[in-house]
Amino acid sequence: MSAAMPVKVAPVLFKAYDIRGIVDATLTVDVVRVIGQAIASDAREHDQKSIVIGRDGRLSGPAFIAALADGIRAAGLDVIDIGQVATPMVYYASHELDTHCGVMITGSHNPPDYNGLKMVIAGEAIHGERIQSLYQRIVDGNLHEALTPGGYEQREVRQAYLSRILSDVRLSAPMRIAIDCGNGVAGDFAPELYERMGAQVTSLFCEVDGTFPNHHPDPAHPENLQDLIACLAAGDAELGLAFDGDGDRLGVVTKDGQIIYPDRQLMLFAEDVLTRNPGGTIIYDVKCTRNIAPWVLSHGGVPMMWKTGHSLVKARLRETGAPLAGEMSGHIFFKDRWYGFDDGMYAGARLLEILSRLKAAGRDPSEVLNALPNSLSTPELHWELAEGENFALIDELRKTAVFPGSERISLIDGLRVEYPDGFGLARSSNTTPVIVLRFEADSAAALARIQSDFRRVLLAVKLDGKLPF
Repeated sequence: MSAAMPVKVAPVLFKAYDIRGIVDATLTVDVVRVIGQAIASDAREHDQKSIVIGRDGRLSGPAFIAALADGIRAAGLDVIDIGQVATPMVYYASHELDTHCGVMITGSHNPPDYNGLKMVIAGEAIHGERIQSLYQRIVDGNLHEALTPGGYEQREVRQAYLSRILSDVRLSAPMRIAIDCGNGVAGDFAPELYERMGAQVTSLFCEVDGTFPNHHPDPAHPENLQDLIACLAAGDAELGLAFDGDGDRLGVVTKDGQIIYPDRQLMLFAEDVLTRNPGGTIIYDVKCTRNIAPWVLSHGGVPMMWKTGHSLVKARLRETGAPLAGEMSGHIFFKDRWYGFDDGMYAGARLLEILSRLKAAGRDPSEVLNALPNSLSTPELHWELAEGENFALIDELRKTAVFPGSERISLIDGLRVEYPDGFGLARSSNTTPVIVLRFEADSAAALARIQSDFRRVLLAVKLDGKLPF
């Protein structure tokens, strides 16, 4: 075993469902190496032998993946390096190469100076206390030092991954689509995937560039979809798909520029999946619309609201055996015909399959999407705070906030307050020091009233707060 805390590692790196920090500040090559050794030490204790690793297109990726490989090998586990890939391709490789373990170097949708690690050990996307235990392992020096380092090999999984999707998904009619990869790593794969499916593809910002020179690679925010909306208006594409920095989330825009948020996408997916899985559970996170539950019930499924966070949702999916889950942020998890992990490119393929089938029956894809149940709502709103302040404020709200006229309050993840005509949500982000807010209502007046209710309780716990609404 190593000496305790061989490298200074900041506890703030260890989030609820991944590891995330600022490059060359909290996250350095030495830190990544020791985290790799901690991950491999944990994996050894679960009788694992090898770990698949990959990285996204961030500038710090090459140095960090080399350090990660060194750390894993120091603990005696073998490394299979699949290079610059989308995060779901690491998950895919851990299944298909039978390692059951994978680590992705990615900053996901965070700014260019961030990077981090998403981890699967023994088939589980680790989160919560399991991630904190990696930090404690480093502090205690509980790191395995192998007499002989583990092996290292490079593998190419691109064609196998694309072929696996192409073997599963079929278009019933040709589709004309525009895709915006935001200079994220999905740009290396998505154009080929959809062209090989038979779609006519117009590509925006598909050159991988870790500085993200055109717009931020986060389709959860409307400002990042404006180029795609303009492309659809000017060209002949009938649908737009957008991806985040590491390719595990999907954004969708219709021909007429309407953003189909992931909770509405999930309704279309649920309708399809429930035809093959009658009575199946459909999981959705606390940020999603109230319209999901009645939709799922009307299609013979069981709706289940759960915490936000890709690892937390994946764990719940495993526990329940649900065939489908989704988050408002754009993570969609198919267990039906797929592996149960979140994959923006695969979700896009399934969407095209459904819409092409309806198109072949004479229906317009954008009209199908626009007809999905909808309510007045805000996108995710971020109240920026000091590090750690977001958790303290949510704890205080749980103790003190009163919401007259509400029907019920869910404390699954932050506070989701349900009213007869809408809901409001305040929850702590687990990746950045913000409180995420979202509001939905049946009318503009109800939306304003619910926001006013939240403004009152939020400013009561932080008098000088600058709210984003």
